[in-house]
Amino acid sequence: MNLRKASMAAAAALTLALTATACGGGGSGDDDGLTIGIKFDQPGLGLKTPDGKYEGFDVDVAKYIAKEMGVKEADITWKEAPSAERENLISNGDVDFIAATYSITPERKEKVDFAGPYLMAHQDLLVRKDDNSIKSEKDLNTSDLKLCSVTGSTSAQNVKKEFAPKADLQEYGGYSECLTGLENKAADALTTDDSILAGFASQKEHQGKFRLAGLNLSDEPYGVGLKKGDTKLQKQINDAITKMVKDGSWEKAAEKHFGPADYQYDKAPKITETS
Repeated sequence: MNLRKASMAAAAALTLALTATACGGGGSGDDDGLTIGIKFDQPGLGLKTPDGKYEGFDVDVAKYIAKEMGVKEADITWKEAPSAERENLISNGDVDFIAATYSITPERKEKVDFAGPYLMAHQDLLVRKDDNSIKSEKDLNTSDLKLCSVTGSTSAQNVKKEFAPKADLQEYGGYSECLTGLENKAADALTTDDSILAGFASQKEHQGKFRLAGLNLSDEPYGVGLKKGDTKLQKQINDAITKMVKDGSWEKAAEKHFGPADYQYDKAPKITETS
């Protein structure tokens, strides 16, 4: 279920394959799999559907990486990776890697390594469609504004430090809770990355209710999080992302998941996380 086990299985498979080849046969395969951390509640990026399927741009990136590592989709175990738990999941060995709207930051790089980035998002706000009170960044820093974000996210940290230290910031465990608060007017705005907000706004049950404020408050490069010092895995993932962009699979996945929300995503970013 983890990479060490996968490597052992791969070595065993290689031995069997060589034996089979010597006998005139063929075929090999790694029967083991990967455990990959994703979000379960972010439509368009990482979502577990009611029928138990997993879909979204992060999911497609993770599947592509797994394929390039010789792991079949059926052999992937998906594990929920809440924002506040990602570093622990990696350091404890509960996952092989995480692709979960995981912004690369200097603070996080002290605890984990990253491959990528594979997507550049920007912090923004989601507001009720008929609410025009927030027009620019200067409208945020007031105690009258009830902002909602998720515990452990860079968006919540940015609000506290950079954009709106005076705002009434309410932090919850997941974005779905913030969305309920926004709809019920318990919150005035939900702040996180524009890619995530676009996914929520495009859901059938939310269409016509909300809109992005379009403030473009920060750059959020999404990387694949992995155990610190695992340079071999980092290179494997970087090679997979590079190939995904080059063969058009990246653009195809972006259009599939972001196109319906009319989200103007950036081009695939350059790989920066190398050792």
